[in-house]
Amino acid sequence: MAIAAVVTAATVTPVFVRHVQPWWVVVLALLTSVPVLWRHTLLVPAGLVTGLSMTAFALVQEQLPHKPFLLMPYGPLVCTYTFAALAPPVLRVIGVGLLAAGLLVSLILPHENFDTFRYVVTVYVAAYALGVGTRARRAQRAVDEERSLRLREERAAAVAEERTRIARDMHDIVTHSVGLMVVQAEAGPLVVRGDPAKAEAAFEAIATTGRDAIGQLRLILGTLRGTPGREPQPGLDTVADLVERTRQAGLDVTVEERGTRLPVSAAVDIAAYRIVQECLTNVLRHAAVRTARLSLAWSRRTLTIEVADDGGGGGAGFREGHGIVGMRERAGACGGSLTVDPRGFTVTATLPIG
Repeated sequence: MAIAAVVTAATVTPVFVRHVQPWWVVVLALLTSVPVLWRHTLLVPAGLVTGLSMTAFALVQEQLPHKPFLLMPYGPLVCTYTFAALAPPVLRVIGVGLLAAGLLVSLILPHENFDTFRYVVTVYVAAYALGVGTRARRAQRAVDEERSLRLREERAAAVAEERTRIARDMHDIVTHSVGLMVVQAEAGPLVVRGDPAKAEAAFEAIATTGRDAIGQLRLILGTLRGTPGREPQPGLDTVADLVERTRQAGLDVTVEERGTRLPVSAAVDIAAYRIVQECLTNVLRHAAVRTARLSLAWSRRTLTIEVADDGGGGGAGFREGHGIVGMRERAGACGGSLTVDPRGFTVTATLPIG
């Protein structure tokens, strides 16, 4: 609104300065400036009206007894700028052609001199260039905003993934450690009188399991506070300790490893450990069995983990609990997969290492 008012005032005022022009000159001045008000909503019509009116003015000004004082094409220049800033590519090509044709008619037919020709072409080129620059800056802002939005979404997804990982770790640590401690505590009173040595070993296993759980929980809480602990997360190198604690709890675990052990990523390392931990915990807590088998099969591209017990499995009434769902999510987060065969009970996880 303000720009349209200023352009109209700057265009119409010279018509009345020094010499009052005929009424049709005032009409041409208004047509050259007032359509600027609708340049955003009626981009092409506003540009055509202001441009054609200015061309007509240039053609008839020689017929006037007195030329208007300092009459400039403010309206067409503003419309040229807006057109360059907002018009789509195909329309810009057509617009540039029409603008060039209008300028040639306005300058050649009235026989304007070279200085006028150079000045008018320069100001129109400058207006168009400013519009192109505005469009480029607007496009860059849109790209930057899209990039910022994408980064915010990625950060939010990373935060959600980290929270899910921490929740899985908390679940695995608590269920495994508490499960072992409960089994040992229940067995303690049965052997404390008849076999003091075995009872002492059971209580020692409870203490060891509790200390290990506290250490792992301290690592997770340190991560939440932004001050991770010094001890590394458990991985495949600590599976032997996990198996030994499970044996102390009363489950006879046999371990079989085939192939050459290869380096794995940190994600696969912790996922493999947690899957084995959850499987052994489930067997110890829920299966009426005393033996289980852990198999680690290495190939060039995958690590296959299989945990099976000697029980009857879940059969037709088998339902997946949070532990199995968490194991499947861990495997999927690493690009692997996990299957459960309730006839056994057997868990098989395939994790990528290549």
